[in-house]
Amino acid sequence: MSFAQVPPMTRLADIQHFLAHPAMALVGASRTGRKFGNLALKELRAKGYRVYPVHPFATSIDGVSCAHAFESLPEPVDAVLITVPPSEAAKAVRQAAAAGIREVWLQQGAESPAVLEACRETGVTAISGECILMFASPTSYHKVHQAIWKLLAKYPH
Repeated sequence: MSFAQVPPMTRLADIQHFLAHPAMALVGASRTGRKFGNLALKELRAKGYRVYPVHPFATSIDGVSCAHAFESLPEPVDAVLITVPPSEAAKAVRQAAAAGIREVWLQQGAESPAVLEACRETGVTAISGECILMFASPTSYHKVHQAIWKLLAKYPH
């Protein structure tokens, strides 16, 4: 990756604004339960967030009802966590923007220059290169990871 392709560091203010939303959509939870999206769904709900999985086929994941599209979420949301590969993430960004969602968290592995360009084109604020569980009231190894990031001056500011 050349210097020109490196995305700018995510601002802490953007992270805090995203996490201030009590409800968010989630793209990337799996019916098998073996994806990071499933862990994020469980962890964020345990922390009090109302998290709504968006899945084109599943009716529920880990006991949580799924929406088949952003437009069919049980309540309006302004933020979405995206945990799918970049080949699917750009489509999810465009669909979220079309539904009026203006903030996305591209979990590590979901971002790419094309996905970030989709965010810019649609006017969506993107958080990328960060693990949401390191910022949403972190526990266990996410809390340790946060401390290390601060020590190494990699923590957003």
